[in-house]
Amino acid sequence: MSRTEQGDWQDALARAEAHAPFLARSLDRQPELRGLLVDGDGEAALAWARKRGEHEDAGIGMRRERLALATTVAIADLAGAFPLARVVGELSDFADRALDRAIRTAILDRTGSDGPDGFIALALGKQGAHELNYSSDIDPILLYDPQTLRRREGEDPGEAAQRYARQVVKLLSENTVEGYVQRVDLRLRPASEISPMAVPYSTALAHYQGQALAWERAAFTRARAAAGDLAAGERFLEAIRPFVWRRDLDFGAVEEIRELTRRIRESYKGPQRPGPGFDVKRGRGGIREIEFYAQTHQLIHGGRDPSLRVRGTREALDALARAGWIDPDHAVTLGEGYDRLRQIEHRLQMVNDRQTHILPESEALDGVARLDGLENGAALVEELEELSERTGQIYEAQIGGKQRSKVETPAASQLAERLGSQGFAEPEKLAERIEGWRDGRFQSLRSKQAIEAFDHLLPALLDAMAASDDPDRAIVRWEGILERASSAITLFRLLDARPELLDRLVATLTLTPSLSDELARRPELLDTLLDREALDLPGSIEEIVARMEGAAVRRDYEAVLDAIRVVTGEIRFALGVQLIEGMSDPLDIAAALSRTAEAALQLALRETELEFARVHGRIEGGELLVLGLGRLGGGALTHASDLDIVYLFTGDFAAQSDGQRPLGATHYFNRLASRVSAALSVPTAQGALYEVDTRLRPQGAQGPLAVSCEAFAKYQQESAWTWEHMALARSRPLAGSQEARADLQRIVDAVIRQDRDPDELCEAVLSMRGEIAKHKRPGGPIDVKLLRGGLVDFEFLIHFLQLRGGRELADAHPAAFDPDLGTAIPGLVAAGLLPEEIVSAYDLMTRILVAGRLLAPGGKEPPECAAKALAKACGASVYEDLLHRLVNARHAVTIVWNNIFGQPIDEQNQSTESDNE
Repeated sequence: MSRTEQGDWQDALARAEAHAPFLARSLDRQPELRGLLVDGDGEAALAWARKRGEHEDAGIGMRRERLALATTVAIADLAGAFPLARVVGELSDFADRALDRAIRTAILDRTGSDGPDGFIALALGKQGAHELNYSSDIDPILLYDPQTLRRREGEDPGEAAQRYARQVVKLLSENTVEGYVQRVDLRLRPASEISPMAVPYSTALAHYQGQALAWERAAFTRARAAAGDLAAGERFLEAIRPFVWRRDLDFGAVEEIRELTRRIRESYKGPQRPGPGFDVKRGRGGIREIEFYAQTHQLIHGGRDPSLRVRGTREALDALARAGWIDPDHAVTLGEGYDRLRQIEHRLQMVNDRQTHILPESEALDGVARLDGLENGAALVEELEELSERTGQIYEAQIGGKQRSKVETPAASQLAERLGSQGFAEPEKLAERIEGWRDGRFQSLRSKQAIEAFDHLLPALLDAMAASDDPDRAIVRWEGILERASSAITLFRLLDARPELLDRLVATLTLTPSLSDELARRPELLDTLLDREALDLPGSIEEIVARMEGAAVRRDYEAVLDAIRVVTGEIRFALGVQLIEGMSDPLDIAAALSRTAEAALQLALRETELEFARVHGRIEGGELLVLGLGRLGGGALTHASDLDIVYLFTGDFAAQSDGQRPLGATHYFNRLASRVSAALSVPTAQGALYEVDTRLRPQGAQGPLAVSCEAFAKYQQESAWTWEHMALARSRPLAGSQEARADLQRIVDAVIRQDRDPDELCEAVLSMRGEIAKHKRPGGPIDVKLLRGGLVDFEFLIHFLQLRGGRELADAHPAAFDPDLGTAIPGLVAAGLLPEEIVSAYDLMTRILVAGRLLAPGGKEPPECAAKALAKACGASVYEDLLHRLVNARHAVTIVWNNIFGQPIDEQNQSTESDNE
């Protein structure tokens, strides 16, 4: 650094010698260091301090380095030459070095071997966060690995580890003529009241994976491997990462942290307002409340948002603000307040090198203030009053505290009157029902704090429900959430503090029955509503498969099937929320639903094959393939889609499996296919997954579930109907080896590209469409699938053109045969077979279909709020505009139909199911 330009070193030295007896004595004991500080050369002073640590006696060296470092950092801090981050960083780095040296010394003294293998020191608290204060304890957790721990030959590893731990504590904490190095507090270790000073690695791992308390989760948000066997420490932290950063929002655990904070505040007996006796760490708006504010928000959101997994408090506040989880202005207020409180804490501790956070009495308070550069204690108190009021209010508003204004619970008659004015049916009965929620039958509403938080939320909740399409349904589904959630205080407060989350919840409860039913059944899906990352589109099939694998609590078959259902349910629910909120294009949602189904299918097939092979072995040279058809084949599912699939197998159909209970190939693959279908469709403890439809296989329901690829090719070439070839035009191999998929695709291509008689094809297509129109009526005015000029007509047009064009069309315009009709239609446009404007017509109707499956089931007229959401999802300004666009799109299809088939679509007297109800 450039010496005196970086700070007022002379003034800092004068203040230190006048108002900090410890610093005055330290400067007298180290005249060479004092000279460097007089010159304003902070970097040289730090180097001198490190040099002091090179004494051959580790205990003496560490103590001398600590004294020199403490003196240097204090003067640089008072001079304004080192910012707070540098101050706490230097102190934390020294603590790491000292802890590591103490470990190495303890092992070396006993074994003669220089190396910390198998002995781990995890730093928690402020050391872990790299923000150690001036005169702080360190709170390490000492672990050891019995297999790798260095020790004397024949010595029990547990006894050796305890010897090392005792020696480490003595080396650091013992107060000698040279002073001390660090005060060491080991009480954060697992089960500290009964466990040894150094805990076996496996014991600690088992504790955190199954027995740890919520406060330990909070503590480990700041943990890092600091000394000893660093690689082993990193492996340990990675192993317990799921315990700390949980993907599911654990309202109960978060509330335990909040309750701990409340108890700490209530146990604080000092003054509530700054003045003599006020504790800048534990008092209202103090250091601890700001730290807990950051940690609680990290625990709520950090499981799904890795950007929040940072250790420092200021760093965490900034990350939370960047990610949008807290108000950026609040982050600035709390961050600046935290930095200033830490500076004041340091001033208090510099005076006599004591771990204190309490403002002293008048004369001593004046001394602390003047050490800081203020005029007197009154100026310091005035600054702290303003600071703690700002930070305390933010803490209480977001986390909860005594300052929260109390809302009186309305009498049943008053509540009934309000409900009646809001339009709820039978308001008196509903008021009694809501009153009954408080009687203790719901675990989520048994505590005084939970009821108070709920009462704060209730007026806004009822207002939002009353404005929805179905207030009564919203009440029923909300009641389901209260019944199944073990704790909901955090949810109540988050909804109360963030109105946009409340609106999203009510929309989910009222706009679509399928989402509201799922939310009432699985309240853990609430975190999807709160988590911005969860409302992003899912990644690739491979990424979704990895997420499913990671969600399995065990590596057995049933656990994997449960994980598939959990993750699929989370993604489908999140995509549904995105759809009703208009956050993503329905075309993108359709593709994401398809990727999710493919991931579930591929993982279920893989795990079922492994499970099946344990008993029946494998068929050498054979494998099961899955061909997806319909919307799955086209990669554009809706929330209501079945999975249309055909099972095929390769290899010699006369072969036999090599397991304990061998089966012939045909029997083997049919049994395996049946097991895969069950894996995808049979409900487990985590619910159902998909309806699997295999009726498009050769001979339909009368044929075997799985056929050989050779039999499939022969059937398609010799016996299949035209409609079966049309179905193949929208098919894709979804599972199997790359080579087998390619072979199957060649079979499909040969079938749909073969030469056909155009007139016979036209007659068959028109006959099939007429039969569908006769037996399947549209469900309502926006049933874009079955209305004439809708998607069924559109798809018949496309498949007719594909089959008629055959190989010649495929060779010239291969995109025209893509199973994704969003790609095939532009390919047919490029071939001159369709007009360009037809592309937008298809996209619009597909958007309406995907969104309508949730917002207008069956194509029926949606209620007002759902109609608005449907229009928004489809890019229309209002619902009437969407209907107008749909009329135009259907008209465009009708014109193309008339031109291609030479006869008009029969729209006369076309009725819908709703017309006849």
